[in-house]
Amino acid sequence: MRKLSEKKLLIATHNKGKLEEMRALFAPHGIEVTSAGELGLAEPPETEDSFIGNARIKARAAVEATGLPVLADDSGITVDGLDGAPGVYTADWAETPNGRDFLQAMTRTWDELEAKGVPHPRTAQFRATLVMLWPDGHEEIFEGVAPGHLVWPPRGVQGHGYDPIFVPDGHDRTYAEMTPEQKNDISHRADAFRKLQVLFA
Repeated sequence: MRKLSEKKLLIATHNKGKLEEMRALFAPHGIEVTSAGELGLAEPPETEDSFIGNARIKARAAVEATGLPVLADDSGITVDGLDGAPGVYTADWAETPNGRDFLQAMTRTWDELEAKGVPHPRTAQFRATLVMLWPDGHEEIFEGVAPGHLVWPPRGVQGHGYDPIFVPDGHDRTYAEMTPEQKNDISHRADAFRKLQVLFA
């Protein structure tokens, strides 16, 4: 296990919500975080069919462009009643000609559950895979999961993505009804990040 000694880290994301979560998680460790989006890097095509594969693509592209150590994340939601969909295609379900529309994605998800007559609770899991990649090619991988269930209609205005319809196990509020701090304590990304903290030990 290689330790992270650098104090500047590039996050391979163009998602501002994800970046803010990462920035908050790294701040206590004195690590300055910037993102591929902030540096104007291109987004590489995500052509793999796994979270690890797509995270690797993002990490490698960012390392090659900057020479910095990079943390890449690929995440999404897997819905049991849809055989794990949308999974790695979570963001694709939100794509429109004018950018991403997650209300469209959430509506499609719920409509497909309704069409299949999936019983309640409609269980789902947010999943996050973190790939830490150094310029010499060394990598460390950490996976996190947050189990829960889906509700309709969407509730709350915090967060991003599927947060308004996801209620994590042990809670009665959606991610979008929680403060960022409350969500960060229990999220799939926080679960993966807790495992990543061995890099600081």
